[in-house]
Amino acid sequence: MRATIVILLFALASTSLFAQLKVGYVDSDAIMKNLPDAEDAKRQLDALVAEWQNEISKMESDIKAKKDDFERRKLILTDQMKADIENEIKQLEKDLEAYRVKKFGNGGELFLKQDEVMKPVQNKVFNAIQQVAKDENLDFVFDRSGAVMILFAKDEYDITPKVLDKLK
Repeated sequence: MRATIVILLFALASTSLFAQLKVGYVDSDAIMKNLPDAEDAKRQLDALVAEWQNEISKMESDIKAKKDDFERRKLILTDQMKADIENEIKQLEKDLEAYRVKKFGNGGELFLKQDEVMKPVQNKVFNAIQQVAKDENLDFVFDRSGAVMILFAKDEYDITPKVLDKLK
């Protein structure tokens, strides 16, 4: 009996607490698409990735040309020359893989550059979201485009346009 009363009181208290909460949400993907700073950062990163991809393509072409040349000439090469060329091809392949890891691997240059370029933009967006949340007296702000799944939300709680206005 006593446990039932405690549970009932807890349920009543928690529903009255939740009734007072104000919640808002943003669509960070929409914010990033409409923010010129984010678009500039994305273009900068895309240009860097394209440059590195071109370098990788060049390295792959060099390896392919070396292999093709080896296949054409291997009948006339000495065993020592064959071994030297095979070792050279293996080293080129190792260099290519090392370049890929250096540029695109965990903690690679792309990761560091993304952090460097996007961190100021993300901080700007976060500060704008915080300001709007304070202005609107919101208790929680969820990101609609993140891992948190919002199955239903009234448009009146969408603060994305207000955040975009703050960023202008």
